[in-house]
Amino acid sequence: MYATERHQAILDQARRDGRVDVRELSENLAVTPETIRRDLTTLERRGLVQRAHGGAIPVDRLGIEPGVSDREGRLSTEKSAIARAALSEVPDGGSIIIDAGTTTVRLAELLPVDRELTVVTHSLPVAMLLSTKPNIDLHFLGGHIRGRTLAAVGPWIQNAIASVSVDVAFIGINGITVERGLTTPDLDEAVVKSTLVAAARRVVVLADHSKFGRQDFGLVAPLSAIDTVITDAGLDGEFYDEIVVSGTDVVRA
Repeated sequence: MYATERHQAILDQARRDGRVDVRELSENLAVTPETIRRDLTTLERRGLVQRAHGGAIPVDRLGIEPGVSDREGRLSTEKSAIARAALSEVPDGGSIIIDAGTTTVRLAELLPVDRELTVVTHSLPVAMLLSTKPNIDLHFLGGHIRGRTLAAVGPWIQNAIASVSVDVAFIGINGITVERGLTTPDLDEAVVKSTLVAAARRVVVLADHSKFGRQDFGLVAPLSAIDTVITDAGLDGEFYDEIVVSGTDVVRA
């Protein structure tokens, strides 16, 4: 087993069980305790776990939401592949919403400049990227800026978005399950995302495989409100089958 595979196995178990134990991981993965400790140190540096006596606890369970700078480098190849696949959902003209998130930022970077497009966003990074692109009619939803995600939140956004109807909304998310649908740690962002979903005739979620099976505090929308989920090839087959059976299309980039 390669180190990256071992790291994913450790993280999956931590998220499933709420914590991991060095000795148990050493036995199950057939490596030394020293190797497991180094793995946990690597995962901690990436902001995915917090070391505890004899093991570690997943950051998800601590209620800690990593900041943008911490998330940008994670699963970079997968996020780029998802963004490229999402281009096929961009209408030839018309209007779209681009939600806040590290994967949605990559979509903004790839938007074609050879067609007229109206873009609505509450993400500062997305707005900065698109502000100088030709043929983009940019509408920025202002409000209180959350430093952790660089996204605007608050009632101003809800009032503004209620007055428009767009062709497609590209939504970033923290957690996806069949039972709870889409979830995110912060309630203010959950409300904004829900409003963005309701404003679109078609909703496309961009989420790497690490988001599946995770449930966060704030409810955004049920899977029935989502037309398509675009993820990467690392998505577990069980999650894929569950979501497809629920009626939502899944694309693995």
